[in-house]
Amino acid sequence: MVQENDSAKPLELIDSHCHLDFPEFDENREALINECTVKGVKKFIVPGVTADTWPRLKKVANDYSSIYPAYGLHPYFLAEHKLEHVEALKVFIQNNPSIAIGEIGLDYYLKNLDRNFQQKLLLAQLALANELNLPVILHVRKAHDDVLSFLKQFSLVGGTVHAFNGSFQQAEQYLKLGFKLGFGGAMTFERARHLRQLVSDLPLEAIVLETDAPDMRPANYSQEINTPLTVLTVFRQICELRSESPQQIANQMTANTCAIFSLPN
Repeated sequence: MVQENDSAKPLELIDSHCHLDFPEFDENREALINECTVKGVKKFIVPGVTADTWPRLKKVANDYSSIYPAYGLHPYFLAEHKLEHVEALKVFIQNNPSIAIGEIGLDYYLKNLDRNFQQKLLLAQLALANELNLPVILHVRKAHDDVLSFLKQFSLVGGTVHAFNGSFQQAEQYLKLGFKLGFGGAMTFERARHLRQLVSDLPLEAIVLETDAPDMRPANYSQEINTPLTVLTVFRQICELRSESPQQIANQMTANTCAIFSLPN
């Protein structure tokens, strides 16, 4: 259980980005969620990735009150998307609770993904988020300037930038637009000096914890599949980089996530 010290009450954390609906967790999902709860990880934001898997996410979220679903079209799965899926997304969200539109964005790191189609999908989903007054969960690789320019075309309520790895100046632009920045396992590697500097320099109000489970394993992690339990590892790393107490850090990061996604705190 995460504690400030031996006599302190347990801290409560939120994994602001994980994929607990993925088949990798089918065999042990309930036991894993129970272990997370015991150890202080009490809520999970789970973004959708394709139209075909929204029903799977809906079922998992219905089964576990600690899972909060978002629905969207992830750029990594571009080959599975059609532009008309955005209208299907609107209908799906109108009939099923969704705390955000996500996971959406631009991925310029993968060269085989058509940039023009990515941009059309992103703009359409941002317009939908604007229409429905929902935050967005962004996936951005090598594309921060383009994403920022698209965001500025709308009056969004904010959201999160998953696995942020941009510059401090780009971070400031996201913050001005009402976004929080997600940091996860990548920050736990010693070579991740840029990420660690960001975590040290950014206001605590800017940061949310995440794991991206089952992906993005932290440093010195021996299991093949990452899990939301490693949000504890990320939290401890942030505590090492910041001057605030673990209690302050946990409280603020939980408050950050709850504020963005309108969750009870």
